[in-house]
Amino acid sequence: MSQREYHIVVLGSGGVGKSCLTAQFVQNVWIESYDPTIEDSYRKAIEVDGRHVILEILDTAGTEQFTAMRELYMKTGQGFLLVFSITSMSSLYELAELREQIRRIKEDDHVPMVLVGNKSDLEDDRAVPRARAFKTSQEWGEVPYYEASARRRANVDEVFVDLCRQIIHKDQREYKNTQARQKTRPRPSGGRTHHRAGHRQRHIKCTIL
Repeated sequence: MSQREYHIVVLGSGGVGKSCLTAQFVQNVWIESYDPTIEDSYRKAIEVDGRHVILEILDTAGTEQFTAMRELYMKTGQGFLLVFSITSMSSLYELAELREQIRRIKEDDHVPMVLVGNKSDLEDDRAVPRARAFKTSQEWGEVPYYEASARRRANVDEVFVDLCRQIIHKDQREYKNTQARQKTRPRPSGGRTHHRAGHRQRHIKCTIL
């Protein structure tokens, strides 16, 4: 059985822990210190609700860097982790602009997304109240919100699995809509459909595993 491949993009301002979150998920390691990310890509096979999928995960640079690349990976990404740090209110504010860019570039108000408040282990330094983050997730149309800690590996798997599940459901809806449109497509006028001798009709099957 072939595996579906989904493209996930991890976005957020510099220093919120995007690389730490991604490395914990993919490699089960905690990165204590690292160079600011330019752009890294990871692959990981997981099972979601009995489906075997491969995630292609793009760990991007901070929002203040390499903005020319942003439009390209927003076009190709199928799901987005929008990450801020609970210790920085400005890192949450920056995500609103990113979300608007995604919706505009993809021309879709229902792009799979998860809002992630990282560094939940730094509760004493919290600058973003949980209520404020939940309010943001509701304003965005009930986007799932998680508080995660890459250091403690809290809610790391959950945010990626939730996002993957959203992508799968969107895939299924689009497939069903395509099937429904094909069934309701009007026949040519004139009552009868003529086929030239030797001309074969082609039936294209789409299967989502």
